[in-house]
Amino acid sequence: MKHIKVGNLMTDEVVSVLSVTSFKEVAKLLAQHNISGLPVLDDEDRVVGVVSESDLLSRQAAGNPMRGGAPDVAPWTTVSSLGAEFTAAEVMSTPAVTVRAEETAPDAARLMARRGVERLPVVDDEDRLVGIVTRRDLLRLFLRPDAEIRRRIIEDVVVGTMGLGADAVAVHVIDGVVTLEGRLENRSQIAILTRLAEQLDGVVAVIGHVTAHADDPVPAPPQCAAHGLAGER
Repeated sequence: MKHIKVGNLMTDEVVSVLSVTSFKEVAKLLAQHNISGLPVLDDEDRVVGVVSESDLLSRQAAGNPMRGGAPDVAPWTTVSSLGAEFTAAEVMSTPAVTVRAEETAPDAARLMARRGVERLPVVDDEDRLVGIVTRRDLLRLFLRPDAEIRRRIIEDVVVGTMGLGADAVAVHVIDGVVTLEGRLENRSQIAILTRLAEQLDGVVAVIGHVTAHADDPVPAPPQCAAHGLAGER
């Protein structure tokens, strides 16, 4: 099965900062570009961390202890005073959770869900920044045209993986929902066909109306991990 690669979805023009960038400048970049986080680089463009809005807010709260129910400094001076005190290296989350351009989009989605992050800097073999991929980028998988999904099921699943004829089953796709119709030789093929179709990028659900000529033992379906985005935060 072929999956879309991270390199096909990532943004290669990335807003980033150096580790010595001030708190105030980081906050300004986040606001100017309407983003919630950005990579932090060393002098050789290697990713050393990620700084997000939550990192800034956590540091801001820690830097302004409440005394007698009132803040030590006026609220409007908070970012300015912290900007002179803290750098990106001091507020960033490290080590950065990164991904390679050649990894698959489902793998990136699982990594995001497991680590609870909203973006992944994309790095080369020397950990240098080459792009960034976000949850929104990965959701583009579900905008894959129905005609392309149908073609992939026929070419990659029915013909390429299962070795059947292109007209072995009828494939209909509407808004990412796949309907399979037809008759196969063995019942085990139905489970395999359904599972492989479910794993294709862009498929929302699979409805099976496929029957079989013979009832052979049904083997365990292929171990293909789902690519849904779980754990959105």
